[in-house]
Amino acid sequence: MPTLPARAHHTRTHHARRGAARTHHARTRTLAATALLIALGLAGCGSPHHDEDGGGTKKAAVVPDVPKPAVPEPAAPAGLPGMPPLLKADDVYAADRPNQLSPVVKDFPSRVYVPNTNSNTVSVIDPTTYKVVETIPVGNQPQHVVPSWDMKTLWVNNNRGHTLTPIDPATGVAGKPVEVHDPYNLYFTPDGKYAVVMASLDRELVFRDPHTMDRRKTVPVSCYGVNHADFSADGRYFVVSCEFSGELLKVDTEKMEVVGQQKLPFNGAMPQDVKISPDGKTFYIADMMAHGMWVLDGEKFTTPTLLPTGKGCHGLYVSRDSKEMYVSNRGEGSVSVFDFTQNKLTKKWWLPDGGSPDMGGVSADGKVLWLSGRYDSEVYAIDTATGKQLARIPVGSGPHGLAVYPQPGRYSLGHTGIFR
Repeated sequence: MPTLPARAHHTRTHHARRGAARTHHARTRTLAATALLIALGLAGCGSPHHDEDGGGTKKAAVVPDVPKPAVPEPAAPAGLPGMPPLLKADDVYAADRPNQLSPVVKDFPSRVYVPNTNSNTVSVIDPTTYKVVETIPVGNQPQHVVPSWDMKTLWVNNNRGHTLTPIDPATGVAGKPVEVHDPYNLYFTPDGKYAVVMASLDRELVFRDPHTMDRRKTVPVSCYGVNHADFSADGRYFVVSCEFSGELLKVDTEKMEVVGQQKLPFNGAMPQDVKISPDGKTFYIADMMAHGMWVLDGEKFTTPTLLPTGKGCHGLYVSRDSKEMYVSNRGEGSVSVFDFTQNKLTKKWWLPDGGSPDMGGVSADGKVLWLSGRYDSEVYAIDTATGKQLARIPVGSGPHGLAVYPQPGRYSLGHTGIFR
């Protein structure tokens, strides 16, 4: 590089120093302004907090709102192998919300199937008109109409005819009866592997193929009158009521063995329907002679306590939002309403002109409770919002375990419709 003249070198050095000074002063002013703005901002919206090491107080910086991470729901209990897992760990009925119909049943016509025990028929009601649209002849003494586990078939339990009559809910056509001895009631294991026949007078629980109804295992019981049941949340056991001896059974589902038995603490007890609470912690057992529900810890299977509901407590049906349970009191013509959260009865609905409300179910939209009038040859339709009677429909003699169909749910556990 050529050497600059002395004056040129001096001039360039002088200008460079002046430029550096200006740059230095500009940076100083910018930093000062920035510090002032930060101080003003912190003074206006910050809040004091302590350093992590417990030191002096300082102002918190402003941070944007960040959505809190979703709290994961508790995991559903490990269920019976092959059982579809619960949708919610704290609600076994989460799949039963209004009109949540499975693709299997969504095109079935809405009907109410009423077994008339003394007439040996099934009355078929159109729920939109409250009219009987068909009467189907079946076997001797039909007790309950039961949806199959896969929800494709309705089985009519012809108790004294010793047969099951299949009905196709898509067409309403009855098929050829299947020979099954003493089928008072019918359930299905949560894995869909077995049908369980409540052979009341035979004093047996009979595990059968859920499609052919061929016998797979017979479990003799020492109590009298096995008739109703419900399964634990994990499906690993079920509780059975024994009507004529006033007892309860606890049955291991997978082993197909009775693992617990107890006598109810009431002289003359006659337990009927069985239903588990939404959270899966409590079983309720209707008792028509104790005039209330037994409240049972299924896991411990200790002595239950009695909650009075009304004379002839009989059927138990959970609302579509899992908040309430409708309790039919057959001996006084009323329905009690039990609130699960409040753990108490909150309402009682009386049927005008009395009646004998027995077994039934809730409509797919949850707005109507359907109950058979066991001793009055009629069926009641009740508004679940008000308790008002919407209709009294004449049917055959001795109407009993009617099925409202289709209903929401992914599979059926039996009876007049217990869905998960």
